[in-house]
Amino acid sequence: MKNNTSTTEKIPIFSAKTGKIELMEKVEKSDEEWKKILTPKQFDVARKKGTELAFTGKLNDCKEDGIYKCISCAIDLFDSKAKFESGTGWPSFFEPIAEENVKKETDTSHFMVRTEVLCSLCDAHLGHVFDDGPPPTGERYCMNSAALKFVKRE
Repeated sequence: MKNNTSTTEKIPIFSAKTGKIELMEKVEKSDEEWKKILTPKQFDVARKKGTELAFTGKLNDCKEDGIYKCISCAIDLFDSKAKFESGTGWPSFFEPIAEENVKKETDTSHFMVRTEVLCSLCDAHLGHVFDDGPPPTGERYCMNSAALKFVKRE
């Protein structure tokens, strides 16, 4: 008799609500499954590494207090307290809500070398990070609005 035990990978993810690291199951879906829950623009950006045009994203000018979550799996990614006006046309943050919640990979597309930022739980493409941000980190997490969902702080 076959053993049907699943060995789903667990990822440590910080929750802004509890203020703690929680182990969560890695989210894996087919393109067809993602297309059922994301708009075409969200799918292009988050799942196919697209980019929205500068100054077109709905969250670029958002100044409300809250948490920016992954559009694909809803984990917490950025706190509005880390958001700043970069002038680039994309929502920019000087740090993620927790290093565990994002991962960085080298991106050599478009004849450039950049650092891509992805959701740690579902591998959604969020944007890129650059080293021209403000103190205290000197980093600029340049994110796509289409990859984020904003939730006002309660």
